[in-house]
Amino acid sequence: MSFSKAQDLIRLAQLAAARRGGISLEEICAEFGVSHRTAQRMTDALQETFGNVSANDDEDRKRRWRLVDPGLDRLQLRHETGVEALEIAVRGAEAEGRLRHARALADLRDGLLARVPTRARVEADAEAVLTAMGQVTRPGPRVSLVPMVLDAIIEALRGPFRLRVRYNRDQALRILEPHGVLLGHRTYLAARDAAKADEVRNFRIDLIHEAETLNESFALQDGFTIADYAAQSFGVWQDPAQYGEVIWRFVPEAAERAAGFRFHPHQTLELQDDGSLIVRFHAAGWVEMTWHLYQWGDKVEILAPEALRKMVEGHRRSDFAAMP
Repeated sequence: MSFSKAQDLIRLAQLAAARRGGISLEEICAEFGVSHRTAQRMTDALQETFGNVSANDDEDRKRRWRLVDPGLDRLQLRHETGVEALEIAVRGAEAEGRLRHARALADLRDGLLARVPTRARVEADAEAVLTAMGQVTRPGPRVSLVPMVLDAIIEALRGPFRLRVRYNRDQALRILEPHGVLLGHRTYLAARDAAKADEVRNFRIDLIHEAETLNESFALQDGFTIADYAAQSFGVWQDPAQYGEVIWRFVPEAAERAAGFRFHPHQTLELQDDGSLIVRFHAAGWVEMTWHLYQWGDKVEILAPEALRKMVEGHRRSDFAAMP
């Protein structure tokens, strides 16, 4: 067996031990980028190498392999990449004011290091990489958030529990039912104010001045997912009146650059015979679209909606030295 195959086998054993229900052939294919037949050979090797492997079929008749009482703490792979990833996540959480998450991630990092016999070497190797990596953030100003408010929101989402807040300039307190958080140039709480309406709407977290998690649970809106909710907008702002098909045409000079962007999770790209690129998706948030489109100067044409085209028309410059 080659060294790389041995490493894959140990990683497979760790995955089979870490996942409560074990690991399936489809998940092995996705994790290791291998074919179904190779995944079968890997499970054969797993059963031949370890004497505590159980293979059971789940409710969907899908077979899953699991290590029982694995004791894999003595079979540790190198942890430099894990330490690097956790440290980057710690810095990101601190930058966003998510101090609770930053502390939890730091605890995971320290726990990982505590189990490594060669801790000094792992720390040194990870630090070398982190020193060479700048903290990349979105350019421009960022709204500051109050960590105590974020903590209360996170606690409420965990329940889910209702949240009592003082919002914007309101004197009266509101009771919100939080459904999720949207991160962007501004950070929004997606929540339902049951006293006013049944739909989920956005609340700017920087305008929440007080927040208290209540010991009152509630039922999430039927079928709600934060991913689907976020996909209704281009950025973070939600406006049902603006929701519809968006069509942009990038000139041939900008087509390759535009093809490298993910403007929307449900976008489609259509390369035209003349070398231009058509981008289509459904979303709202015309103001946030114009903020982005301005950077492309005259290299993009708005085909739909008409209201967005009128907002951008007259502001498409030809003298930008570079595209986004």
